[in-house]
Amino acid sequence: MSSLSILLVDDDENFRERMARALRDRGHEVRTAGSPEEASRLALEDSPECAVVDLRMPGGSGLEVVAALKTIDPATAVVVLTGYGSIATALEAVRRGALHYLQKPVDADELLASFARGGALPAGEVPEAPAAPSLARAEWEHIQRVLTDAGGNVSEAARRLGLHRKSLQRKLQKHPPRR
Repeated sequence: MSSLSILLVDDDENFRERMARALRDRGHEVRTAGSPEEASRLALEDSPECAVVDLRMPGGSGLEVVAALKTIDPATAVVVLTGYGSIATALEAVRRGALHYLQKPVDADELLASFARGGALPAGEVPEAPAAPSLARAEWEHIQRVLTDAGGNVSEAARRLGLHRKSLQRKLQKHPPRR
């Protein structure tokens, strides 16, 4: 498998470190930056083959980072991530040199597939996307998330889900559905 050098630029430390770990687990060399200034400094030290850039960050726009990375090394493949997608910003990102524009949440395989579509990674090396979970599995996972958020309190979880407490208890007694 080809190993890419990837610069991951995002102000959300949890997302940045989780994504970096996932990309490293897939055999890639990953450096992280929490700000536009840090991203430019790292790119000047050693230009990455690929970059993943968050659109909105304090201290500067991801669009500025895209332009700076392309100025440093026009061969750098850049994917822009955002939680606030719009056609205008997607077009501007591509105009400034971004390969793709993805809306969060995104996983490591989606990022690698974007780089493969752009030619930075051979298409055969991208793992197939996992099958979507069944509706029953998605419901079960949502219930578990709400129950955890409610501190294990079934009555509070039922209120948040808009269910009767007894109905929620019946759902919780069932085993999780297979994917």
